[in-house]
Amino acid sequence: MPDVKTKRDYRDRDRGSADDDHEVRHFAEQNDVDPDQVPDLIRKVGNKREDLVEAAKELRERS
Repeated sequence: MPDVKTKRDYRDRDRGSADDDHEVRHFAEQNDVDPDQVPDLIRKVGNKREDLVEAAKELRERS
């Protein structure tokens, strides 16, 4: 979150972060996976959101 709220940019919106609990929970809810699985997905496929969504989809199909 930016210190100056009027100066926001969205350069990293296509990236996921395992360090931000809110972002992990939000991604988990959006993609119907357990929040504990999200950091493992990020380690496995990287932090590109497009790849994470695909990996979450594959994870759901295997379960």
